[in-house]
Amino acid sequence: MTKLSVNINKIATLRNSRGGNVPNLLKVARDIESFGAEGITIHPRPDERHIRYQDARDLKDVVTTEYNIEGNPIQSFMDLVLEVKPTQVTLVPDAIDAITSNAGWDTIKHQSFLKEVITEFKNNNIRTSIFIDTDAKLIEAAAKTGTDRIELYTEHFASEFDKGNKEAIKPYTKAAIFAHKLGLGINAGHDLSLDNIKFFKENTPNLAEVSIGHALISESLYLGLQNVVNMYLHRLC
Repeated sequence: MTKLSVNINKIATLRNSRGGNVPNLLKVARDIESFGAEGITIHPRPDERHIRYQDARDLKDVVTTEYNIEGNPIQSFMDLVLEVKPTQVTLVPDAIDAITSNAGWDTIKHQSFLKEVITEFKNNNIRTSIFIDTDAKLIEAAAKTGTDRIELYTEHFASEFDKGNKEAIKPYTKAAIFAHKLGLGINAGHDLSLDNIKFFKENTPNLAEVSIGHALISESLYLGLQNVVNMYLHRLC
């Protein structure tokens, strides 16, 4: 069964829009786990416009399933992850002003840097994952960094699936097969939703984990958070 890790950035965005502590991020994380999710994901950015660095620290004592912290490994992010020691760190090449993640790593160009960062995290018993596109050369280069997993960037699939183009899954199927042969674990995320997650899961071999935030929280406005978490779990089984 593919694990569901729920990204709670949008909960933090809602909280921050009014100040104070409503909705309570820690309570939401606990509730999501109690609804059956197997992980909590956060993606703190340098301006702390949604998840704050202190949230990452506070969640460490709350999350009882897998705890995944995503981000660009600038020094402040690295220091935070090494302090918190989550289950997994997912490296994402975000620009400082990025609204959301919009590209995977060039693992050929940045191989030396990624290898150094990943070695540091693995020396601290933190599982590592690289956010990446489906290009086989990039996946092969990712394997050479020593990473445990890759996270397939699924925006293109989701966009094409919405247009009725189911052929868009093919590069992801091939990428997953190739990555598995190289000994890499396979995660996926970005724009996955209730509409496309079952098809993606069925056509992506050895899919260990999906990280879903924006769609899941948006769908919960209509259907309820507990119900939506369980709908995802049903589609992923």
